[in-house]
Amino acid sequence: MMQLAGHHALVTGGGTGVGRAIALALAAQGVRVTITGRREAPLRETAGGQAEMGWITGDVTQAADMSRVVAQAARDRGPVTIAIANAGAAESKPFAKTTVQDLDAMLSVNLHGVFNLWQAALPGMREAGRGRLIVIASTAGLKGYPYVSGYVAAKHAVVGLTRSLALELARTPITVNAICPGFAETPMLEESIDNIVAKTGRSREEAAKSLASGNPQGRFVQPDEVADAVLWLAGDGASAVTGQAISVSGGET
Repeated sequence: MMQLAGHHALVTGGGTGVGRAIALALAAQGVRVTITGRREAPLRETAGGQAEMGWITGDVTQAADMSRVVAQAARDRGPVTIAIANAGAAESKPFAKTTVQDLDAMLSVNLHGVFNLWQAALPGMREAGRGRLIVIASTAGLKGYPYVSGYVAAKHAVVGLTRSLALELARTPITVNAICPGFAETPMLEESIDNIVAKTGRSREEAAKSLASGNPQGRFVQPDEVADAVLWLAGDGASAVTGQAISVSGGET
């Protein structure tokens, strides 16, 4: 069984949005936390001088970078026993205008970034005899959305990776799960709203309402709600939960 206090969590994309909320929630539970991302400023601001939270710049799309980040994090704060692949990006284009390069970009951060983190973190978890591999995927991993085919394809692939790896590790104390939020109130959402405004001429209020309308609760998911799901999956009560894609979406199907 896995107690949260005293464990070490690595969170990619941990400087802003959902990643920031996850990092702060884990730290509040006594977890040693390392956050990583490409930009130093938000990482430094989120860590905020907390003794038990550190930051390391790194690019999830580069396998060597993730190996370096995990190794340095382990040296600084002990073995990484909770690895949360949160970094992601979305681009909106009609399929007919989507290039192979656009698709590769979506796969690079949203799929390869998860693969790179988990491959780097798994050996240490095996050695420690415990672990949680968690990805912040999306409802786009469970259903289709128009004009984001590359993003949807990448998120579906991540859910498949989660289910497959969970079966490989089922006889070990390491679980593998995906959390699939609907539209969450984050900087990425603001970019989506900006994109709608620019392309349609609608107001920001109208654009936001159109996105929120897909949620039966009629609102955006809050980052803290995703963080709460992470705390559950990382804790004792979820030891039998693996290979799951858990929708945090207000009932969206």
